[in-house]
Amino acid sequence: MHMNKYGLHGCLNAQPGKAHELVQILIKASKLVSTVKGCRLYTIGTDKTKPDTVWITEIWDTKEDHDKSLQIPDVRQLIGTAMPLLDGPPAKGQELSVLGGFGISE
Repeated sequence: MHMNKYGLHGCLNAQPGKAHELVQILIKASKLVSTVKGCRLYTIGTDKTKPDTVWITEIWDTKEDHDKSLQIPDVRQLIGTAMPLLDGPPAKGQELSVLGGFGISE
């Protein structure tokens, strides 16, 4: 039986010149969630054509696992640190039903 995973793909727009700081915070967040129940993938990347845009791609066993991760005190602290670096409120990420692929285990 095949089990779907929960995927989230979105971008954050940093204030001009603040993308590097934002990336460093997100890398800390990735290390925190790497040991959290259900986290399969958490990547951070920048857009070559838009230097202040940072992309985050996540794969979780379930949406509930993802939502619970946002309640972890250290994660909440990092979110609070990142918010002032953003150029406006974060846009809603693209939610995906991940069906398979390389690196995705049941």
